[in-house]
Amino acid sequence: MQYAIKDLIGEKIIVQGALDYDNRGEGISPRRLPAWTRSQIPQLMDVMVRMPSGVRLRFNTDSTSIGITFHATNLVTPPRPRRPIPLTLEVNGERYAKFSTEGNQIILNSDDRTDFKLERGPPDTVLFNDLTAGEKTCELWLPHNAFIELRTLTIDDRSTISLAPPDDRTQWIHYGSSISHCMEAEDPSLIWPAVAARISNHCLQNLGFGGQCHLDQFVARTIRDSNAEVISIKAGINVINMDSMKERIFESTLHGFLDTIRDRKKSEPIFVVSAIYCPAAEHHPGPTIPDAEGKFITIPGHAQVRDGCMTLLQSRVVLERVVTVRREAGDDNLYYVNGLDLFGEADAGNLPDDLHPNPEGYVRMGERFAEKVLSSIK
Repeated sequence: MQYAIKDLIGEKIIVQGALDYDNRGEGISPRRLPAWTRSQIPQLMDVMVRMPSGVRLRFNTDSTSIGITFHATNLVTPPRPRRPIPLTLEVNGERYAKFSTEGNQIILNSDDRTDFKLERGPPDTVLFNDLTAGEKTCELWLPHNAFIELRTLTIDDRSTISLAPPDDRTQWIHYGSSISHCMEAEDPSLIWPAVAARISNHCLQNLGFGGQCHLDQFVARTIRDSNAEVISIKAGINVINMDSMKERIFESTLHGFLDTIRDRKKSEPIFVVSAIYCPAAEHHPGPTIPDAEGKFITIPGHAQVRDGCMTLLQSRVVLERVVTVRREAGDDNLYYVNGLDLFGEADAGNLPDDLHPNPEGYVRMGERFAEKVLSSIK
């Protein structure tokens, strides 16, 4: 039995982590920010919003096989090879990953971020079979490293599909950079926020956007208007990567971001998390760029131009200071988390490009975040 996925959404399938959709005729593509933000999102960020990191389809079925047809598009930056496009089905605590190498490729020019070439490819179908018989709740994790146009869902003849029971886990929304988007993770269920959520029994909404964590007000308003019971904000690295703010602006912008959330989220716990270890930017301001070997380095500059620019070390000082000031003013449910406690210099062996953890590093981050942060919530 085959169904158009866009006809199932809301009726038989709940999409967790998506707040908007692009209707593409044959299929539907999830977006991770609400429709009203479209006019405000910068073009480079829109690319990341369309990648469904942390998004999954939740439903019940008694089928022993589930097939999904989709058309994916991912980014390739030569000389790095194209990453396979993974989907992961989670059933009763077991995870089954499938990988596709079909679909479109956007070939980026590493010397010019505005230049790219589109190579078109066909849609694909992956099949999860030999599943346990009987009624079960399924979560199908969508690719964290590609856009995806969802077309059809296929189940066994005479099987049924229906809405899953309400998800009673604590609702957690996380905002961050590429290190929360986790394109380098092995599969979408192994991005570090998903690992942390699974261990601590939280329901994740991931707002990790590669290169785009700049404390935008449209993200703050999205968090403010969400049903989140726990909030985390991991900030700093993209500000240094792009050299987008000096210390004076960064501190004030963070206050404004938190003010917006607290307009409605009066007492929910908020964790402000600083950057993990990045050797080039610890003691030198950005911007950062990849060198010939693909490792991220900082660019030297004139001292008079650099005055007020932040290093990662200084960004951590600012984040902790903002949290301290606000706690002293009465916000007892605001907490600072040092990113080096999640991934520090001793973990550098799992930092192949000196910026992004590898799959093993992301799993370790998730385990540590669950233990050091989410487990502290009563």
